[in-house]
Amino acid sequence: MGMDTLNIMPLCGIDEAGRGCLAGALVIAGVVLIHPIEGLMDSKKLTEKKREALYPIIIENSRYHIVSFSAKEVDDKGLSECLHDGLIAIQKALTNVAYLFDGNTDFGVKNISTMVKADAKVAEVSAASILAKVTRDRDIIAQAKVYPQYGFERHKGYGTKAHIEALLRYDRCPIHRKTFRVKGLDSPKLSL
Repeated sequence: MGMDTLNIMPLCGIDEAGRGCLAGALVIAGVVLIHPIEGLMDSKKLTEKKREALYPIIIENSRYHIVSFSAKEVDDKGLSECLHDGLIAIQKALTNVAYLFDGNTDFGVKNISTMVKADAKVAEVSAASILAKVTRDRDIIAQAKVYPQYGFERHKGYGTKAHIEALLRYDRCPIHRKTFRVKGLDSPKLSL
């Protein structure tokens, strides 16, 4: 499918959140806007408050589908397989559209166009970015109440200094990705 098809059919923007984190779900969202929405941009460039405000507006003004893969699923299948399966799930849920995924690979899924930084350039992808990020953040903040020692509400499961320190102190909990190596926790120890 060429980029010219994107101009003929309605566009389904697709983005993910949580690809590089040490804990929590991988979330992929697809969005077909029904009405234009003011203020859309890459979710990473918006404040949490602004993302939360845009979330219900996107839900009300689009067709959308959100797919989540738990840390265990990411460990068992691998990131690429989860992303592949998520893209297929979005294609099955949102039909008769052209698909544009943020990034530079389609993970072997047919009829997906890709664009680097599409989340900053294309409204539908920006909207998908916001749905994926808010969905993931809400989930990991809920998990922070179950596992308060890790500070998930602050770093959202990403490999910050505070998160690494908590991992070294408490080891992993059930929502940590076990296949993601953590320096100091998984690195071979040097023996003298």
